[in-house]
Amino acid sequence: MVLRSLFGGGSKQPEQPEAVQPGPMSSETESIRRIAGEIEALPVEERRYIAGFAYVLARAAHADLEISRVELDSMEKAVIEVGHLTSAQAVLVVEMARNMAELYGATDDFVVTRAFVDISTREQREALLRTAFAVGAADDSITAAESAELNQIGKELGFRADEVDSIRDEYRDQLAAIQAMRRARGA
Repeated sequence: MVLRSLFGGGSKQPEQPEAVQPGPMSSETESIRRIAGEIEALPVEERRYIAGFAYVLARAAHADLEISRVELDSMEKAVIEVGHLTSAQAVLVVEMARNMAELYGATDDFVVTRAFVDISTREQREALLRTAFAVGAADDSITAAESAELNQIGKELGFRADEVDSIRDEYRDQLAAIQAMRRARGA
C-alpha cells in the first residue's frame, strides 16, 4: 500500500491509521518520512517511471532468490542516474522495490513490466534491459535463474530473442554457465 500511494497507484481513499504506541519519534523515522515526502513531491508520471525501473531491476536481481549488496549498490546507482534522485532517495526507492519484488514478485512481475512498457520509449526500455543485465552481473556472475529472468524481462519489454541475446553477449564473461565451462576446461 505504501509503494502504491508513494508512486501514484492504488486508491485515493485515506488509509486507516495503524495503532501506534506513543513515544518519541526516532531520527531514522523522521528521515524516512522526509525522504518519502521529497519523492512524493515529484510528478506522478516521474514517480511511476522510477518505481517501474527500480522494480524491474529488483526483479532481475532477485531471480536467484538472493540480492547481494553489490547488486543493491548497482541498483541504487542506476536509480540515482535515471531518476535524478539523491542517494538517500535512491536507497529508499530501491529498498521498497526490493521488498515488493521479494514479497509479490510472482504476482506483480508481468504487470509492473508491462506498465513500464506503456510509459516508456523503446530507448528507455533498452536502457532498462541493459541496466538489468548490469545489475545481474554486478556480483561477477549472472546465474542461470537470472539469465532466464532477463530473457523474460526482455520479452515483456518487447524485444526479440536475438536483441536480448545481443545484450547478453556483452556480459558473456559474467554468465555462470560460461564460467563453469571455463573452470571445467581449466581455462
